[in-house]
Amino acid sequence: MGVLLLDSINQPADLKQLNEKQVEQLCEEIRSFLLKNISKTGGHLASNLGMVELTVALHRVLETPQDKIVFDVGHQCYTHKILTGRRGQFEQLRQLDGISGFPNPNESVHDAFIAGHGNTALSLAIGMAWAKKLHHEQGLVVAVIGDGAFTGGMVYEGMNNIEHLDNLLVILNDNKMSISKNVGALARYLTHLRTTTAYVDAKDNVRSFLDAVPLVGTPLKNTLTDCKTLLRRAMYHSTMFEDMGFQYLGPVDGHNVEELERTLHTLRGRPGPHFLHVITKKGKGYQPAEVNPGNYHGVSAFDLDGMPDPEVAPKESFSTVFGKALVTEGEKNQDLCAITAAMKYGTGLQFFAHSHPTRFFDVGMAEQHAVTFAAGLASQGMLPVVCIYSTFLQRSYDQIIHDVNLLQENVVFAIDRAGFVPGDGETHQGIYDPAFLSQINIPLYAPSNYQELTYWLQQLLSDRFHGPRAIRYPRGGQDAVLAGFGCSGQEYDYLYKNENATIVLVSYADELTDVLQAAQELKQKDIVCDVLKLVKLYPFTDKMLDELIKYQKILFAEECVANGSIGEHLEYVLQQKGWGGCFIHLSVRDVCLPHASVAQIKQATGLDAASLVQTVQMAVTKGESLS
Repeated sequence: MGVLLLDSINQPADLKQLNEKQVEQLCEEIRSFLLKNISKTGGHLASNLGMVELTVALHRVLETPQDKIVFDVGHQCYTHKILTGRRGQFEQLRQLDGISGFPNPNESVHDAFIAGHGNTALSLAIGMAWAKKLHHEQGLVVAVIGDGAFTGGMVYEGMNNIEHLDNLLVILNDNKMSISKNVGALARYLTHLRTTTAYVDAKDNVRSFLDAVPLVGTPLKNTLTDCKTLLRRAMYHSTMFEDMGFQYLGPVDGHNVEELERTLHTLRGRPGPHFLHVITKKGKGYQPAEVNPGNYHGVSAFDLDGMPDPEVAPKESFSTVFGKALVTEGEKNQDLCAITAAMKYGTGLQFFAHSHPTRFFDVGMAEQHAVTFAAGLASQGMLPVVCIYSTFLQRSYDQIIHDVNLLQENVVFAIDRAGFVPGDGETHQGIYDPAFLSQINIPLYAPSNYQELTYWLQQLLSDRFHGPRAIRYPRGGQDAVLAGFGCSGQEYDYLYKNENATIVLVSYADELTDVLQAAQELKQKDIVCDVLKLVKLYPFTDKMLDELIKYQKILFAEECVANGSIGEHLEYVLQQKGWGGCFIHLSVRDVCLPHASVAQIKQATGLDAASLVQTVQMAVTKGESLS
């Protein structure tokens, strides 16, 4: 293979030396590089394949870091990382001590802000643009927003506050909207005219001429302006953007670097705020991802020649087991509805959508609306199940408190990706929901295997419960050891019970695997421990508390932020009951977790089996509380 152009690109400045043919070659090389590397490490595939030309054009026109690029959502930033000196680090993408899958200012001065959650870019860009104005700094602030992010409310809140920001450019990366050939061709032609100097000069000359004509000049100019606005709105469907204060331009072909560069150069020379509508193809250059871009949004390592279609052959996981169980419950109860926020396949709800389409609702990237929408359904006798990843559920906390919990509306929360999540680092960890839900006394269940998930989902959807309640479960499949314990139907179970044991190890969900291993290793060291599994995390039952009071030492381990956690609640309640033993609480003290495997995250947080063993040994030796 010959010398690659990509090998000579180490910083954005290197791009500016390339001619048109070289730019085209470079884009092909970047796309090949992405496919080769993501197939080995996993990562966000389809969105990045569609962003190559747009990112190249941005860096050929802009001067980062003086100009700021804010990505929304940040998973579309891989080409940006390649062009800003991180090409050689892609072998460790989303791995321990490697580069993040999202923009992160700690990695590079070219990364304007961290961006793991959606529809935040415009608000961030507005803040940055205002800071530049107040500091009298040069430079443009560009928010690159995927069309999916426009389903979230923050984008519209931001658009309502863009007045006077002449240094702001919003780029809509539209990779879904279908535009007919004729309308698209005419729109591109008008866009070309509007981005040429001759057009701008002619428009200014006509305006000046009409201003000088006595009596009829000004009315005629206003009439022509109104006609032009009507035509533009008819062609571009841009009423909303222009009414909010943007100068709308587009649609522009997002895979034509020459057209993108010409447009960006023109916009940079005019005061904004500007709204540029760019059409891209998600998954471009890799046929399976082009055909099914949603299914190839985020992938594990795969064979480029034989990647399976996730919709045809979904991997068995907590998500798919949940989704299939919900279908069964939906057949029994015609009031049951399923709601998700742009995560139909991620939450396993594609099965419910196919079986009960009229009772399935994907509200887009709008978790706040999802929760309040569910409250409205519940208030009228429906039984809504809100299925959201733990990391995204935290975005709707006010709605959980105010719209669901105050009136005790009959809403079930199904919390996917609970606990530690590999790859995505600090932006996607499911470590907060036990803390924030227990603060408002919402019953919370955490099954540790598929049988428990199916059983407790059925229970939570029955008439036995009323009001808000939640069930949480981890990403991926069940652990074979935990699966072997089956489901007793009890809210807590002893997994190990020894006569005369004075120490008990307590946990829930996936962390039980390490707790069980720790108990075995401690037994070999002549330290005998019982192991108690919680299924109902909160509120505690009196029977469970009475069991724990019998022990001299309790170690509670959980994949949860320490403050407000289940373990913190438990220690307090035991003390209130007069228990004076040694309580050891192991949880997440530093919430900035690395992007790594779950095993590596457990090592970093002291929640792996080896750390549990060491902690218990120290407590036995010193007789101290280490909470």
